[in-house]
Amino acid sequence: MTSPEQRVEELGFTLPSPAKPAGSYLPAVRTGDLLYTSGQVPVVEGKLHQTGKLGVDLGVDEGKAQARICVLNALAALKAELGELSRVRRIVKLTVFVASAPDFTEQPQVANGASDLLAEVFGDQGRHARSAVGVASLPLDAPVEVELIAEVG
Repeated sequence: MTSPEQRVEELGFTLPSPAKPAGSYLPAVRTGDLLYTSGQVPVVEGKLHQTGKLGVDLGVDEGKAQARICVLNALAALKAELGELSRVRRIVKLTVFVASAPDFTEQPQVANGASDLLAEVFGDQGRHARSAVGVASLPLDAPVEVELIAEVG
């Protein structure tokens, strides 16, 4: 059986090292069988991959790619807490914040970049409830930020 980490690699991605907190918070917190990640922006090797707003600086496809990077960072935070991603029973909830131009309304399509990757990595256990929210700005001028809740064993 393929592990989630192997599945990430099969999909052509690399699970990064977990990001160090940029403030007074923890990257992930467990309570009971639930593990919550802090918001993850599209950082690659310690640098923001892209900046800007959807509908001004980036299109939907670029936003989806940034959402995938955010999810990989969230998975790195989960792995740091759990030791291995096979301990994830289910992705329960995904929240995707999209820095958007006032008239941009395709936040759900941007969020699909994150949702689809979770389903590809975890199968049916990666299907989740979700919110896709347009916001005026995000930290560091990030275009997308993702947080998730996972049921773990």
